[in-house]
Amino acid sequence: MSSFQKENDAAKSLFRRLEFAVTPIVSGDYSHHRDRATMASRVSFTQVRLEVELERYRAECQWDKMPAIIDQMQAARFHEDDDYGTLMMAEALLEECLQENMDLLRRATPLLDKTQTRLYRAKGHLNTILSRGRLTPRYLNEALLLMAKVHYVQGRYRDAQGMCARVGLEELTQDDQPTYHLRLLAEGFVIKGLSLDHQIVSSVSRVRLSEREEESLSCYLRACDAALSFLQELDKTVTTPHAKTAKANLLPPPVEMDLGYFLQAALQSAYICLLRRGHLAQGAHQLRRVLRVVESRGSQSFRKSAARKLAGVLLSSVSEDSYWPPLGPPPSAWLHREGAAASKDAIYPTVRPPQRYSTECCFCPQDVVEEALLLLLITESMVSYTHTHTCTQPACLLSNVSPNFHTVSQTFLCFPTCSLSPSSSSLSVSLFIQASGEAVISRLPDQAEARQASLQDATSVYDLLTIGMARRGQYAMLSECLERAMKFSFNEFHLWHQLGLSLMAAGKGVGAVSVFKECARMRPEDPSLPLLAAKVCIGQLHRFEEAEALSQSVVSMGEGAGELLPRAYLALGLCCSLQASDASLKADRNDFNKRALQALSKAHSLDPLDAQIAMYLALQLALVRQVSAAMEPLQAALTLHGDDLHSLHLLTLLLSAQKHYRHALDTVGLALSQHPDNFNLLFTKVKLEEALLGPAVALQTCEEMLQRWQSRYDVSRSSETDDSSSTPMAERTEVSPGGRKPSIHLTLPDFQDASTGSLSPSSVAVSRLDAALSEVSDISSSRRQGPTYIWTTLERIWLQAGELFMADSRLKEAQFCIAEASSIFPNSHSLLLQRGRLAELRGQLDEAKGLYDEALAIHPTGERILVHMGRLLVRTGRVHLGEKILRDAVQVHSTSHEAWSGLGEALQSRSASQAPDCFLTALELEASCPIRPFTIILREL
Repeated sequence: MSSFQKENDAAKSLFRRLEFAVTPIVSGDYSHHRDRATMASRVSFTQVRLEVELERYRAECQWDKMPAIIDQMQAARFHEDDDYGTLMMAEALLEECLQENMDLLRRATPLLDKTQTRLYRAKGHLNTILSRGRLTPRYLNEALLLMAKVHYVQGRYRDAQGMCARVGLEELTQDDQPTYHLRLLAEGFVIKGLSLDHQIVSSVSRVRLSEREEESLSCYLRACDAALSFLQELDKTVTTPHAKTAKANLLPPPVEMDLGYFLQAALQSAYICLLRRGHLAQGAHQLRRVLRVVESRGSQSFRKSAARKLAGVLLSSVSEDSYWPPLGPPPSAWLHREGAAASKDAIYPTVRPPQRYSTECCFCPQDVVEEALLLLLITESMVSYTHTHTCTQPACLLSNVSPNFHTVSQTFLCFPTCSLSPSSSSLSVSLFIQASGEAVISRLPDQAEARQASLQDATSVYDLLTIGMARRGQYAMLSECLERAMKFSFNEFHLWHQLGLSLMAAGKGVGAVSVFKECARMRPEDPSLPLLAAKVCIGQLHRFEEAEALSQSVVSMGEGAGELLPRAYLALGLCCSLQASDASLKADRNDFNKRALQALSKAHSLDPLDAQIAMYLALQLALVRQVSAAMEPLQAALTLHGDDLHSLHLLTLLLSAQKHYRHALDTVGLALSQHPDNFNLLFTKVKLEEALLGPAVALQTCEEMLQRWQSRYDVSRSSETDDSSSTPMAERTEVSPGGRKPSIHLTLPDFQDASTGSLSPSSVAVSRLDAALSEVSDISSSRRQGPTYIWTTLERIWLQAGELFMADSRLKEAQFCIAEASSIFPNSHSLLLQRGRLAELRGQLDEAKGLYDEALAIHPTGERILVHMGRLLVRTGRVHLGEKILRDAVQVHSTSHEAWSGLGEALQSRSASQAPDCFLTALELEASCPIRPFTIILREL
């Protein structure tokens, strides 16, 4: 029967009762009874009106309004021949008592007659009613259920179970019963289930124990469905106005219903029972079932708790491989492990199933993290509807329809295209509806308890969001979500700290530093907070002075910093070391290097077992060219952490500085065996192979680097996959080589004749080069997807290959590599330098000078740019200008032997006496010069 038919039948029944009550007496023979009949009609109409009012208050749980109606009925002497008024008063007293003692009920503390006056009076009324037996079967059932509730709250669980057994539940499930009977039905089932659970003791047999568990679980499942049906039916009666009232727009807003203890227990006991017994699959299935129920006014708080609980279960207990879709039953393997043949809802059919959303044309999450995140976003939307919406997807637009959750809850199953992939930035604005809209932000003392509860509620959601989004790398979305939580997080350290960490992970360094400073204000005794801010200043913002001040504040704590004091000295040493690398004056550079060595030595003495501190101490010694002294702390670092990437790389550079190229090549090979995808190591290997084996061997490594880059970072190919997938890009790019054709072909050119080894005819070379360049121009627009560092790496590979081709006198191949690099970053200073070198080798000196000028304009302190520019000027006869540029190079890069050698050549060309000193300095520096600069090793916390 449809809801409309039910409402129509109920209206007709009420109309008939009113019609019989107010039918006038028109016969003249009974004129002497006219006054009495008129009074009787009025009394009957009033009685019906009061009873209808009572039923509405009972359905809406407005217990405080019932005593006034009961007093009116007693004054009019209604129901004198039965105990209807007494029953109503007993229920009102009992429910008000339960509302006042919610905390005791949650702790399963029995309520005593001597301390609970209302409970004592209600119990007396119910005993009187049951002893007289003057009620009809309908109201007698209600009295039995109320007495069962009294027995339960007083800890007499066996008596409560017995009362439930005497109730005729079939009377409460008929179609023409009032709405509040569904509430009584739900409470009766849950009281029976809870009573059975409380009676379980160790003395019963295992078979009996299992039977009781199954019986209590069946009661919980029926109670949950009955409670949801009650809330849906209540919504229909409350939100369906009378026609005249609707036209006048005089309908009062629905009263927010405060669900009592037993109604809350009816909603939650089923999934809590399953999860506590370790039945994770069945518990998750039950949570999914209740979340698909059509939303009602009183179930929003319950749905919020259920969605949060399901998200927690999915994130903590369900792996990617064992995940199953939301609309399907639990896998048989899960059910077998839990000792069940089927899900409990299939075994125990419900009495009154609630209405559920249609599953037609639905979007279902594809993996466990996606479902968990969608659940948490829906949880946010339940609390508030404040949002900023720019997404144009149909599912996202649905959330604009109504501030109720009817639509938003459907979007969990009706997302057409929005995904949680790393590129789905639109989702952050379309679905991050604030979880703080109904949060209590008042700082008044009387609001402290509500404010704390609101904070805990929101914090649990944000913590789960942090776990889920961290798995997807969605730190930017997480930081946006946490930023909105700040309005109710005054002086709440946890949320501020989470926000700072998310901003740091998202690369929003300025905001992260500000947040960490605010956290440090809240907890000035915590040394980790200034160090986190210093970490961001060093690694992301390059604010070395600010990082130094933050590190110094921790150092000034002394022993109060505890185990973080060595890390504070490490941060201080790194700040000084980085400032030394940036210093333009020799005096400043020497001062910073001295302070860096002192700080790092202090850190190493405080914690000699910290491998990172030992490695950075060795690096600082290497930077000041104390190569032999650097070996000792580096050996200690490798002893503590033998497979550390930076330690192995530094050892390679130190061996190359000592001109042990073979040992250095073996070391870099060992490092690559443990870190095969590290391109920084591969560039060092290329340099070592060029120095030891020649450019041809090094070019083979460049070829391997191109292929490795393509297999790892081919973003164009990965973009062919389904954009709606939330799988991370790093996982989606792992495509089988035979399954899909690569989108771009990265292969080094070879314009030599294979038969003779000589250069091919110029026409053939030019045609091949033109074809390659056209291919480059065609794909250049599609390449620039993904993070910048990916394309910076590819550019460096092409430029390194071009440099090797120039060293091997293969200028056409070098031009091809430079053209490839120019399609990525056409105006980078490294590219302009390489083009200038190629023009210089071809004898185009004016063009070379122009390219060097452009490179200097972009990077005025570039060592190689200054050296090549100065030497070119000396070579073309502009000795004084070349000398000036080379002196600038020496001033900025005092350890560059090439700069000193070039300056010596400039001075020698004009017979200056300082030339021999420059050559001697160059020789000394070249003796300790690594194959690549020591600064290629990252200096960060």
